[in-house]
Amino acid sequence: MRLGVLDVGSNTVHLLVVDAHPGARPVPAASHKSVLRLMRYLEPDGAISAEGVTAILDAIGGAAQTARESGIDELLAFATSAIREAANGEEVLALVERETGVALQVLSGDDEARYTFLAVRRWYGWSAGRILLFDIGGGSLEIANGVDEYPDVARSLPLGAGRSTVQFLPDDPPSADQVDALRAHAREVLAGALGDFAGLSSPDHVVGSSKTIRSLARLAGWTEDGVGSGERSILKRKGLDDWIPRLARIPADARPALPGITADRTFQIVAGAVVLSEAMRAFDVAELDVSPWALREGLILLRLDQLG
Repeated sequence: MRLGVLDVGSNTVHLLVVDAHPGARPVPAASHKSVLRLMRYLEPDGAISAEGVTAILDAIGGAAQTARESGIDELLAFATSAIREAANGEEVLALVERETGVALQVLSGDDEARYTFLAVRRWYGWSAGRILLFDIGGGSLEIANGVDEYPDVARSLPLGAGRSTVQFLPDDPPSADQVDALRAHAREVLAGALGDFAGLSSPDHVVGSSKTIRSLARLAGWTEDGVGSGERSILKRKGLDDWIPRLARIPADARPALPGITADRTFQIVAGAVVLSEAMRAFDVAELDVSPWALREGLILLRLDQLG
């Protein structure tokens, strides 16, 4: 069957169309992406502005058109933290359905972590043992740890790259004091979550997922031969920490000249790097593998399991 997964996130609206059936690896068939950076459209009361709502409608409308042209059998459409936490989130959801015909399912932060963990487990397999997962979105940081297909513990923290940029790094490029303030804030938030993971065994495998972490791995990490014809992408905390001061001194419009830094992530990549650095430090992680699969693939796998 042909499935479409529409991810309305804090930074992008991304449609992924795959050909898939139970027991088989999903094969990408089409994609459509719009850059939103919804955090910049938040009003002081936490509502998404009229301009932001228009941008959402345009992006979802374009993705829905691509989905129809791709001949999908089913569309899995979901929204994450930006709409979930917006003061007018319910109104935006109703308007999206009325104007575009797309009914968005709102995922909780814990669900984001659980379904991303499912994708990562399927990618690395049972031989990976206990997995510790970090996933950085625009609005939140998801952390999960477990030995099964779903994690033993999953937490969602308000440390997304977009949110952190808006709250702590307003200047371009940010000042050293702003970066230090974000680092201190991330350290405090992470310290409050460590207790939930305290009773678990040490992970056998540490994994990072999301476009932000993949971008940082291309910039500060390296690749080596992986299973089959694939590549294994690895990021060390030391390499990440070496890059953060240099990255923070470069204006956003110049960062896409660096390896791995794309235009849709350039404004929030410094915040993402700081948050990831502090997350790795809090959990005493020296390096991680970067998963090609994340939340969208997790939702595809979940739906295929239901069909099977």
